Amino acid sequence: MRFYFQQAFRAAILLTFVIFIVKLHYTGDILKLINPKYDLLSKIGAIIFLVLFIAQIQRVWSPKNESHGHNHDHNHDHNHDHGYSPINVKKLLSYSIIILPLFVGFAIPLTSLDASIAAKKGTMLTLTNNALNGVGREESLTDNNLEITEQPDIESDDNAEPLLEEQNENTDDSSADPYDNPEDPNLYSNTISQEEFKRVVEELKSSSSIVMTDELYSTYYEAINMDMGEFEGKEITLNGFVYKEEDFTEDQFVLGRFIITHCVADAGIIGFLTEVDDASSITEDTWMEAKGTIHIEDYKGAKLPVIKISEWKEIGEPKQTYLYPLSIKIL
Repeated sequence: MRFYFQQAFRAAILLTFVIFIVKLHYTGDILKLINPKYDLLSKIGAIIFLVLFIAQIQRVWSPKNESHGHNHDHNHDHNHDHGYSPINVKKLLSYSIIILPLFVGFAIPLTSLDASIAAKKGTMLTLTNNALNGVGREESLTDNNLEITEQPDIESDDNAEPLLEEQNENTDDSSADPYDNPEDPNLYSNTISQEEFKRVVEELKSSSSIVMTDELYSTYYEAINMDMGEFEGKEITLNGFVYKEEDFTEDQFVLGRFIITHCVADAGIIGFLTEVDDASSITEDTWMEAKGTIHIEDYKGAKLPVIKISEWKEIGEPKQTYLYPLSIKIL
């Protein structure tokens, strides 16, 4: 039997991709890269790599009298390579490109996006645009117009009612701390029907206080920006990380969260401009839980919902720092 190094090297690359994806799922780091709804798809990708690895193993050894050269009896040229020709610069470059993501993935620990990324994404421009796009759209989120929600990837899920029932229980129990559990089990199954979605928004408007839990954060955030007057003066509880800009006053900062639609590459920031007396003593990237009141204020010519914080406490970074849009299934 003859051993072919290049074929073995290719098999090793395929197996390493399998190990890398399995490692991401085992450690939970996969959620730092993609929306959980693509969890199954990434597992299928690992299975495909494993199948390719098994197929590739058969090419590593072959009988010595078997020829893998290009001396075919039929008359046509072959400009492709089966992996048996000597390694050259072109091959080294190709292998390097394939290996690079594996090297980065294993060598560099995955971290959550922070205030430095928020600055590059133009946080206040984003928040201002969100508010401006909501002004004047008085059709209300409860109208039968799903485009207003701007929630992508509509799909079905039988877990919608339990999600909302649990949310209602948390809202009714004012003594419960909504952030006792660092990771909500319903966070990754947040798909509801149009009727349930309408009910969520109506209950939000009729509630005297708002709890921005992870599974409904994006829905509440959009509802508040769309109809600020409806929510002015209401008490709100939320958590997030601190972000500051140079033109902020000493009592201002943004309490924000990153939201992922598909993968970390499309992550955007949502949150609220907040005001608190001791803001200057709070450093960027501090995670906090805050309670305050919603007010409408002018920021560079745009009306924004601003939270005047009455109390807050520093918390550790949540196990899962990202938010995911609520999907609405079409019946």
